[in-house]
Amino acid sequence: MPIALDHLLIPARDRRAAAERLAAILDVPWSAQAAVGPFSAVYVSDALTVDFDQVVADAPVPLQHYAFLVSEGEFDALLARLKSLGIAWRSTPIGPDDFQVNSSVGGRIVYWREPDGHAWEALTQSYARQPAG
Repeated sequence: MPIALDHLLIPARDRRAAAERLAAILDVPWSAQAAVGPFSAVYVSDALTVDFDQVVADAPVPLQHYAFLVSEGEFDALLARLKSLGIAWRSTPIGPDDFQVNSSVGGRIVYWREPDGHAWEALTQSYARQPAG
């Protein structure tokens, strides 16, 4: 069996709100309470669950970057959901929200911020894979 990422924990000031928002953007189911642990779960796919973990009040939230590889159709739908939810996006991982789509690596990419500061990315072609050969 190939190694696969099964689930990951993301720190949040409001785990329930963070899970609900990500689920709305990705158009996937979520739960305020995960089956195991004190987490709010987003069921990204049959193979991946994102669990939001509540940080202690006034504790710093370590900022992270998370990227989702999606099809062209899923990308269009995700971008439409960002627009309808009033969530700003940008064409670069860091920088101002420019409401542009990055196409410099052959596919399409958008980035958006979550209230806790995490950088989220949706892309139609991975630029992170090892070159063939």
